[in-house]
Amino acid sequence: MVTAGSRGDGMRRANLALVLRTVHRAGPRSRAALTEATGLNRSTIADLVGELQRSGLVVETASAAQGRVGRPSPIVQPDPRVVAVAANPEVDALDLGAVAFDGTIVVRERLDQCELLTPERTAALIADRVTAWRDGPLRDARVVGIGVAVPGPVRAADGLVREAPHLGWADAPLARMVTDATGLATHVANDAALGALAEHLFGAARGVDDVVYLNGGASGIGGAVIVGGVPLGGAGGYAGEFGQNRPGIVDPSDRRAADGVLEDEVSRALLLAAVGLGSGDDAALAEALAGDADAAARAEIARQRRILATALANAANVLNPAVIVLGGFLATLAELDLAGLDAQVRAQTMPACAEGLTLATADLGEDRLLVGAAETVFDATLFPTR
Repeated sequence: MVTAGSRGDGMRRANLALVLRTVHRAGPRSRAALTEATGLNRSTIADLVGELQRSGLVVETASAAQGRVGRPSPIVQPDPRVVAVAANPEVDALDLGAVAFDGTIVVRERLDQCELLTPERTAALIADRVTAWRDGPLRDARVVGIGVAVPGPVRAADGLVREAPHLGWADAPLARMVTDATGLATHVANDAALGALAEHLFGAARGVDDVVYLNGGASGIGGAVIVGGVPLGGAGGYAGEFGQNRPGIVDPSDRRAADGVLEDEVSRALLLAAVGLGSGDDAALAEALAGDADAAARAEIARQRRILATALANAANVLNPAVIVLGGFLATLAELDLAGLDAQVRAQTMPACAEGLTLATADLGEDRLLVGAAETVFDATLFPTR
């Protein structure tokens, strides 16, 4: 944790957090580059970097620069031994990973499930893997906490899962349960919100302040919004549930669920069925969709893309983002013809809102939710300014 000891005050803690956040999110920097990026003077940077080194949060390496006059500035980078454990419970599996402070995925596992996970079993499985990893790939790591990405609304104040309908969870105190099982501070948030955070900081929306993100998974469609560089949480932290919107469907024959919501109509399960797969992850679905689909499968793909385009146009008209990012099976569906989907969206978007709009798929792929979950741990544990 960033602290300032007996010498510290609010300003020093803020400066420590600023330097640490810069090397974590913007990448390794020389002391000279940190001076320029933060606006702090050279002696202050040297002092802060020294304290962060002593705290085991950054390391310095020799500069690779050659042929420059004078002594090269050492490179400050996040200490890769600092690690957050991340988890994503879904209807068919529990994805887990350990994400190092430098962004490396140290270890990753997918635990397929034959039955729906309960909050209790989720906590137990996370605890089991943390114990095993500490005797293996995390033997030399400093595990600073656990982040969990959940497919449903989560109360921001305490990590209470208000509802994960596809898992059958309601008012589950998951953060407390995982902390009790592991002894590690746990942070729980909505999966789409964490995917948006990851893509905003490190992926397709990096450097963009106004973003709409839609995530498609086995549990349906979630979403998140970033406005002016700040996640839009809403009064209780539940904003962004695009999957629960009533989609605009022009042709009644396109509707599959009476009075259905977006995630009933644009569905991973329907796509899997259309290509003859009873189950499978996003990679299996992508492979199947890239093959020679029959007429029925092509019709289902086209139907879902039409409905998705209308939903995205509605989001563009209401929120005027610079980038719309699609993750999970939505990215797979879009990448079949990204330019074509972009054209469908623009055809239904106000010209002013379409100006400068980019439609993109998640750069971080299957890592996006784990990276986002780990980021909540780093943000709460390593960057406090009070």
